Formats: sequence, structure tokens, C-alpha cells
Amino acid sequence: MGETNSTRVLLTVFRGIQALQLDDKGRMAIPARYREILRNQAAGQLILTIDPFESCLLLYSLPQWQILEQKLIALSSLDASTRRLQRLLIGHAAELMLDNQGRLLLPALLRQHATLEKQIILLGQGNKFELWSLEHWEEKRQIWLKPEPGILREAPPHLRELSL
Repeated sequence: MGETNSTRVLLTVFRGIQALQLDDKGRMAIPARYREILRNQAAGQLILTIDPFESCLLLYSLPQWQILEQKLIALSSLDASTRRLQRLLIGHAAELMLDNQGRLLLPALLRQHATLEKQIILLGQGNKFELWSLEHWEEKRQIWLKPEPGILREAPPHLRELSL
């Protein structure tokens, strides 16, 4: 069965968490297990943008980003919340290229937005990665791990149907 390149991209899942270091130039090394996938499916091209809801960055392979970008562009810009989302995601999108050592140079303005310094977290989220400062990640994770009574009763129906 022949699999198209775009089909493989949709099946690629980025998962797990990894602590990484930024070098003095603001470069991060993509973990080896993802480098070949990104080179094969995206020619090493990635898009980095801000997360409009958290102080982190979103890192997409170019094909995955193009899917999201087309959906965003298709939305009516007459709606203020749509324009806000378009400005934040598309307006902050930076094109990145994996270098020969599998590193990405993160733009200074985006690093500043997420307060990325030396120690960062790379968090797989299926079709993308999130980049967090280690400190901010640890703070948020502690909040998310605290038990909240009744949270499942208040969850939307599609979440209550999940079996973990």
C-alpha cells in the first residue's frame, strides 16, 4: 500500500517530555529520535510560534503547520477573536530550519515571550511540540497535578468518554 507523504505526517505523533539546554546563541538540539522524521517529512523545516493561552512556544513541522494555517486563514477576519488568534499564531510564526547537527535557532523575541533561557522543556503534543522554560513548566505542572474535586463531573462529555 502506497502511503502519501501527507498521510505519514498526519500519523506522526510527537510524545513525551525531554529536558534540553539552549546554547549561548539560543539554539536547541532536537532529540535524535525526531530528527530523521522531521528531515524526511518536512525537509527539516519547522514553524515556531507563541501559544496564545500559555507562556510557551509551539513548534510544528511545516506540513502540520500548513494544515493549521489554512484553517486559520479560512476563518472570517470580521470576528475580533479570530483576528486576535490569527495575529498571535500567524503573526508570530517563524520559519526555522534544522542545521546539520539537528539544532534549531530560536528567535530572540519568541524566546523572550516564553522566558526561555538555559534549561527548557520539550513536550510532545501529538502534532506539535511545546517549548517551556523549566521553571514555568514546573510551576504549571504542579498546578495541573493538584486534585480537583468533581473535575470529571464538570468535564465536557467528550472528555468523560475517555478511558485512561
